[in-house]
Amino acid sequence: MHRLCWVPLLAILAEKSAAKTVTKEGIMFPKQSQGKVLQATVVAVGSGSKGKGGEIQPAGVKVGDKVLLPEYGGTKVVLDDKDYFLFRDGDILGKYVD
Repeated sequence: MHRLCWVPLLAILAEKSAAKTVTKEGIMFPKQSQGKVLQATVVAVGSGSKGKGGEIQPAGVKVGDKVLLPEYGGTKVVLDDKDYFLFRDGDILGKYVD
């Protein structure tokens, strides 16, 4: 995995997973029937978010976590010709666990 030399401040940088184009049985999905990609891998984490008293709350995810994203939102960032998305910690819907 490529290491980024960039850390988001008070945010989480995620790389969306590729859209599923083929089922386990080998059936290919046409582009128009592919849904939005809502799963991503966290590639960088900022220092956290500010609490009510101004203190920094650590982020609820760490680098390498697989997360569930909202259907809309995030800020697209292009680094080294790859698309990434910035989210606030509170915008992440959940974390996949083994």
